[in-house]
Amino acid sequence: MRRLIIRKALLPAVCLFLLIPIGCGKVEKMENTNLFFNMIMQDGADPWVYKHTDGFYYFTKTTGDNVTVWKSPNLTTLDTGAKKVIPTGGHGIWAPELHYIRGAWYIYYAMDDGDNVNHRMYVMENTSEDPTQGFWKQKGQITDETNRWAIDGTVLQVEDELYFIWSGWEEDINIRQILYIAHMSDPWTIDSERVEIARPVLSWETNHSPNVNEGPQVIIRNGVINLVYSASGSWTNDYCLGLITAEAGSNLLDPASWTKRDEPIFKSANGIHGPGHHSFTTSPDGSEDWIVYHTAKYDGAGWNREVRAQTFTWNEDNTPHLGEPVNPNQPISLPAGEPARVRFEAEKGTFGGGAAALESSTGSGGEKAGHFSEEDSYVEFSVKVDQEGEYALLARTANGAMDGKTSHFLLSVNEGRANELYVVHKAWENWGLSTAKVQLQAGDNLIRFAKGTGEAELDFFDLRPLFFSGTTK
Repeated sequence: MRRLIIRKALLPAVCLFLLIPIGCGKVEKMENTNLFFNMIMQDGADPWVYKHTDGFYYFTKTTGDNVTVWKSPNLTTLDTGAKKVIPTGGHGIWAPELHYIRGAWYIYYAMDDGDNVNHRMYVMENTSEDPTQGFWKQKGQITDETNRWAIDGTVLQVEDELYFIWSGWEEDINIRQILYIAHMSDPWTIDSERVEIARPVLSWETNHSPNVNEGPQVIIRNGVINLVYSASGSWTNDYCLGLITAEAGSNLLDPASWTKRDEPIFKSANGIHGPGHHSFTTSPDGSEDWIVYHTAKYDGAGWNREVRAQTFTWNEDNTPHLGEPVNPNQPISLPAGEPARVRFEAEKGTFGGGAAALESSTGSGGEKAGHFSEEDSYVEFSVKVDQEGEYALLARTANGAMDGKTSHFLLSVNEGRANELYVVHKAWENWGLSTAKVQLQAGDNLIRFAKGTGEAELDFFDLRPLFFSGTTK
C-alpha cells in the first residue's frame, strides 16, 4: 500500500509535499499542485457568487423551492462550504442573488405559485454580519407598476444610486424576454417606471422561440458599465453571453444610454456547450477577475447543467474579454491566493475486488481507476496528516452507465461508516466533480472508494484543509 504524507497542511503559504514509498524503501518526493480542472459544482444552474470584505465567498444557485447559500474561504471549494437553507414558502425559485447593500444582506429571487406565468421577483433581508446566520425577513415582491412576469433580477449600484435590472415580458404572453431597468428608492422598492434597455433582435438572439435576453449581470470598470447578459435558448447549445454598455455618468433610465454589441462575447467552444447565466468575482488576493457560469453537461443536455469558473481579462475599452470556455480536460491555475492542494492520482491507489488502473485519454495522468463492477470493488489510499481536522475532498469522477442513472461511490475514512459520494451521469471520460467533507486524524488515515449504486470511475482526488466547519440549517 502506498503512503501519502501531507505536511504543514494548514499553512497555505507553505508548500506541501508527498512522500511515496516505491519499491523496496525507495522514496520519491513530490510537490502539491496549484492546478485544477475548472468545474466548481457538478450540478447546478444560475450561479451567483459574491466575495465579501470578510474574505469569504458566498454562493447561491437555483435549488428549487428554497434559497440555499454556501460560504467558503476559497472559490474552488464552494461545494464543501458551510450551508444555509432558507425556506421561501413558494415554488419555482429561480436564479437567486445575494447582495450586500447599505450594511445589510439582500436576496433577490424569482418565485411563482406553481405556474410559470406567475413568476415575479421577491426580496428578503438579513442584517446579520454573516448571511448564513441570523434571520431572513421577507420584504415581499419587488416590482414596477406593470407587475408583469419577471425573473433574474439584479442590483446595479452607481455611486449612491440603486437600480434594479431584470428580464421580463412586454405583455402577459411569453413571446420574448426583454431586459428592463428601474430606479430604486431602497433595496426593496422600485420607484420609477420600467425602461426597456435590450430586447432580442440579433440573429443569435432570435434563433429559438421564445426569444430570450435574460440573466443580466453588471461589472463596472473605469466608469464603463458592462451589462453582460444571456441570450438564445437556455435549453440549447446556442445559449451564450452578450454585452450592453453604458457610461456611469449617463442617464441610465434613457434607453439611448445603452449600446448592445453585435456579436456574443462568450459562446460554446472546446467541448463546452451553452455557457450562460453567470456572475463575476475576484481571486482571494484580488489580483484576478473570474467568471462563474453554467454550461450544459454534454452536447444537447439542455437544462441539465453544471457550474464552471475561469479567469478573464479586459479590453482597452474597459469591456470584459471573456475569451472561450476552457477545455474541460485542460488544467488551469487555482485562483491567485488559494492554497495549493494535495492530489492523489487514482491509478496509484491499492485495488481490490476487480477494480483496476485503466488507460484514460482524458485522465489527468493518462490513467484512471475503473472496473468498479463487483460488490467488493474498491481502491484505497493511506494518507498521513500532521493535524487533525476536517478536510475538503474533491474527486474528479465520471459515470457513463447505460441506465443513465446516478451512481455513487461508498466513501469511508479509517474503516468508519461509508457515505455515498454522488457521481453525476454524463458519459465515461466526461468528468464531473464529486465533493465531500472528511474528518482526518493526526497521523495515518485510510481513505477508501468502494462500489456503491451503479458504476463510476475515479481520475483523482484532491485534499485541502477546511478553514472552518459546520453547517447551519
